[in-house]
Amino acid sequence: MTWKLPKSVIGLSAFGSFVGGIILFKEVIGGNKYTGTESMIGKTVIITGTNTGIGRETALEMAKRRARVIMACRDLEKCKEARKEIALESRNKYIYCQECDLASQESIRNFAKKINEKEERVDVLINNAGVMRCKKSATKEGIELQLGTNHLGHFLLTNLLLDKIKASAPSRIINVSSVAHKRGKINFDDLNSEKTYDEGDAYAQSKLANILFTRELAERLEGSGVTCNALHPGIVFTDIGRHMSINNSWVAKVFLHPILWLFLKTPRQGAQTTIYLAVNEDLENVSGKYFSNKTEAGMSDAAQDREAGKSFWAVSESWMHLA
Repeated sequence: MTWKLPKSVIGLSAFGSFVGGIILFKEVIGGNKYTGTESMIGKTVIITGTNTGIGRETALEMAKRRARVIMACRDLEKCKEARKEIALESRNKYIYCQECDLASQESIRNFAKKINEKEERVDVLINNAGVMRCKKSATKEGIELQLGTNHLGHFLLTNLLLDKIKASAPSRIINVSSVAHKRGKINFDDLNSEKTYDEGDAYAQSKLANILFTRELAERLEGSGVTCNALHPGIVFTDIGRHMSINNSWVAKVFLHPILWLFLKTPRQGAQTTIYLAVNEDLENVSGKYFSNKTEAGMSDAAQDREAGKSFWAVSESWMHLA
């Protein structure tokens, strides 16, 4: 007598294998998880943009490593919701929300004032928040939003916290940039996109600015015990792409998003290089570099232009009223 499995069981088994294969495929193409076991006990980590996406995953990992985590967010209510989830999952109660709108110099200065007055130390500053390919809009001070948020907001925040970070050395500053910097250029004749505006060009300019800032700051911090590095997190499926037309079409959401989900990194996968730069002990003296997939990567010629970096620093100082 031959015993046969019911067709329903065979079908379920095949479906399970198919789903398992998809999950395995996504894990493989998304890159390996950082497996270092470094503890962050006794260290304070500030992360901008932690409501969702890469920032939230980074905050969760820092919390699991027992850091004191300060979540700097524009939307305080969403921050509180994320904070509650992170605290429960990590079993770490030392997670705090602070309002910080990177599109407002006043908000940034208020945030930095609180940190400088109340926090004993800042061991890691992760400049993660950003906007991408949005319609032409401006910060509260009238600066093109992508340049103002992605670069200038973080430039101001970092400089305002720099004395505290130096006093906490060895400490680290991490700037989340993008491979998009490779097609970027700093348009000194029209930095604020007043003459012409292209959402993609403005985004690429802001990401190139992140790396020029990183390299110039690293040079200025040499010998201080503070390192500064930039990274490309990968092409990640997060809310940062909400302004793109592909995310505003129901047809794209139904038919294209499942494909994008399969091939793009998850926020957890996208956070791995940030985590690596924040905790890996071998990087204590590595500064001014650009990383991708937890490995030092090549950057564009424009990103290595020292004169442009110095000129852009001077402009940034002036626009942020630091000069």
